[in-house]
Amino acid sequence: MKNVTLPDGTRLELADDATGRDAAEAIGPGLARAAVAALVDGEMTDLALPLPDGARLALVTSKSPEYLYPMRHTAAHVMAEAVQNLFPGTKFAFGPPIDDGFYYDFDLPRPLTEDDFPAIEAEMRRIAKGKTGMERSVMSIPDAERFFAERGQDYKVDQVKELARQGETEVSLYTQNDFIDLCRGPHVHDTGKIGAVKLMSVAGAYWRGSEKNPMLTRVYATSFPNRAELDAYLERLSQARARDHRRLGREMDLFHFDEAGPGFPFFLPKGMVVVNGIQGAVRDELARMGYDEIRTPTMLSQDLWQRSGHWDHYRENMYFTEVDEQGFAIKPMNCPGAILVYRSRRHSYRDLPLRLAEFGHVHRHELSGVLHGLFRVRAFTQDDAHVFCRVDQVTDEVRAILDLIERFYARFGFHDVRVKLSTRPEKASGSNEMWDRAEQALRDALEGREYELKEGDGAFYGPKIDFQVTDTMGRSWQLGTCQLDFSMPELFDLTYTTSDDTEERPVMIHRAVTGSIERFLGILIEDCGGDFPFWLAPEQARLIPVSDRHHDYARQTADALRDAGLRVTVDARSESMGKRIRDGELQKVPYLLIAGDREVEAGAVSVRGRHGADEGARTVAELVTDLAGRAAG
Repeated sequence: MKNVTLPDGTRLELADDATGRDAAEAIGPGLARAAVAALVDGEMTDLALPLPDGARLALVTSKSPEYLYPMRHTAAHVMAEAVQNLFPGTKFAFGPPIDDGFYYDFDLPRPLTEDDFPAIEAEMRRIAKGKTGMERSVMSIPDAERFFAERGQDYKVDQVKELARQGETEVSLYTQNDFIDLCRGPHVHDTGKIGAVKLMSVAGAYWRGSEKNPMLTRVYATSFPNRAELDAYLERLSQARARDHRRLGREMDLFHFDEAGPGFPFFLPKGMVVVNGIQGAVRDELARMGYDEIRTPTMLSQDLWQRSGHWDHYRENMYFTEVDEQGFAIKPMNCPGAILVYRSRRHSYRDLPLRLAEFGHVHRHELSGVLHGLFRVRAFTQDDAHVFCRVDQVTDEVRAILDLIERFYARFGFHDVRVKLSTRPEKASGSNEMWDRAEQALRDALEGREYELKEGDGAFYGPKIDFQVTDTMGRSWQLGTCQLDFSMPELFDLTYTTSDDTEERPVMIHRAVTGSIERFLGILIEDCGGDFPFWLAPEQARLIPVSDRHHDYARQTADALRDAGLRVTVDARSESMGKRIRDGELQKVPYLLIAGDREVEAGAVSVRGRHGADEGARTVAELVTDLAGRAAG
């Protein structure tokens, strides 16, 4: 017999070969009919798979938050069947659910465009009306390879061979109508339960993500349990397009990209004001918490990256060169540089914790197909820090980092912060004992906080805590991280002198608050629609003189505001007042200050706040005091 633990803590006794479906039936016939998948130790699996002894088990039904995954997984298969019916000869690659929907990669007999979407959606609706069951079957590796080869499905054959190399002896398949796919599941019961579906876009995608492989057609789509939820999602997307950071970045003169450097952002003067403001907010926290700021080289020897483990785990994402016949790499991460700083002198236990912060400019090779504004670039700045401490200091240091990150996000308006603890991945450096100690230290630091466990999702050198925030449109973003590392100090033979004059290894904590300054800026632009907090706005006020005779007064007023530390410009162009006001609103300037005859006579300006709000006339002295107070943040 075996035991599993249900969400309420109840232990359920089952036969040795019991599956998720058996567990549902043991609980009750209603749940057995409703269940579509099992969450086994947090991982979603098919109900047909055996349950491990001692597992934590939750059953997924249409009322579960996790229901979208199997529903969208089935919708992906239905989309593939529709494409098969409409485009005979199509070859199929991968078709997984993703955060906001699903996609499927196709090798098609002719190019597919968004003009084909209505026909595909209509065919999907026809298939859904048939309410065909999703039938699971199992096939040996040789039989599966032969089965897909006979049907000319080269990509499925490649998948089967890859599974064989991983040691699998059999594979599972799912069939609905005439469509058969290699798939682990899980799925909803039948094609009629795919919800309200909308095809979203089409893009190119290399097979297995390699430029050496064929380019496939990727169709992105989404589905929701009902039309109302789909419409609400589409409305959120419409808002997101209006707030697209790439468009706003151009309109507000913040940054741009050039074909001379694909994936390498160029920051303009106004953009640098915001970047420096974000970095300044981080530096405020560094000073408060006793960090020392350092700067390490952009390029370091290949030997260093081999020793750190990045060569084995990360070299496909690195840029390389040669100097004096010696191999070098441009840094994709800052940690080896911080290690060399630590190693540059001896340390005693009295020096620890040593907190080293760096705004390190790193470069990573990303495929051109995944580049996306500031969200996915090839060069970016990490607000990195590396804390070297004793084992007995780890819990306090990690807790201080958790507090820091929550404070920082709140300053930028992000209050919904979710925490995830990621444990040892399949490819990992160091011993099991080291990993156990590191994971337990992070669990201790998280005590009293809610967090989600992500088994196997840690960095290769240690477990980590990741932070996600939700923006004003309900989207979730991965930002900061706190990673515990017993491995790097071992690899680089780092030591400190203890109170009894012996040598011990320090523990290394990798910490980033924003993740990357560039990505954080992109998220912030879309969250606020370019309406930055007043203290961060690149242009806080703009003087607009009504006519030429008011220019001198406008400039004098601007100077008074600048003397108070405010960022102010004067728009004295010969354009109409209406156009200059519209331009200021388009540029998201928080305050437009109008200067005409009445204002000059009264020593005042007329104030227009965000989005055209008329705040009336204010004296220059009043305005200086008020805006300077707001600029302090």
